[in-house]
Amino acid sequence: MSVESILKNAFRPGYFPVLTTKIWTRIVEVRLHHDRVRAKTWCHENAVDVTTFTTIKDPNLWKESLEYASVLGSEAEIKLRHLDVELGGGGFVELVYFLTRLLRPTIIVETGVAAGFTTQVILEALSRNGSGYLYSSDFPYFRLRDPEKYIGVLVDDSLKSRWELLTRGDRENLKNITEHIDHIDIFHYDSDKSYRGRAIALDIVKNYLKPGSVLIMDDIDDNLYFRDFVYHLKCKYYVFPCKQKYVGLAFI
Repeated sequence: MSVESILKNAFRPGYFPVLTTKIWTRIVEVRLHHDRVRAKTWCHENAVDVTTFTTIKDPNLWKESLEYASVLGSEAEIKLRHLDVELGGGGFVELVYFLTRLLRPTIIVETGVAAGFTTQVILEALSRNGSGYLYSSDFPYFRLRDPEKYIGVLVDDSLKSRWELLTRGDRENLKNITEHIDHIDIFHYDSDKSYRGRAIALDIVKNYLKPGSVLIMDDIDDNLYFRDFVYHLKCKYYVFPCKQKYVGLAFI
């Protein structure tokens, strides 16, 4: 925008508030784009092959994880085909299943359920482990009629005895959850992808992540939160490519 254009419009009612908003919006957009570029670069430079990581830990369990993820994918396609809404796909379900089976957690907390891909694999893994409980935080799709009926639609009824679902948003849900537990073995974060959203959630649960706890965070290339988190805590971490995005794994 030229100086001449600004002067020409200077006395129009409401012009400067609108101009200020546009300038601020542009500054924020530029900053967010810059952060995404830096985050994606950091992820690319630190990425490791998930197959190498998992086969070193337990190759047979990784094979089981891949097989179950394939079965779930086929079943989910059939179930979701009959819905009249688009609920999106799952995250890195193979990795989440693998870690749940490998680490045998007693308490898992996840944010962001949607159709329930990750919820289903966690509950299936806990069932095969024979122990453990899952707390899930989500918020209904406000654009849908009767939206709560779609949350976790993929979750088998036979697995729900190990599951509690809260649907009032992460702030309220996580505070509610932490009032009833003393630790979190695995925290899977897949809700508000903004830096601020991640920071708010982790601030609520940070005192429940004990030595040995694990954080799994989806889409870490959206901003630098995961990088800053692991650098601040100086914890061991891994970055895995997943469907043209990146997933972060941190050992507290």
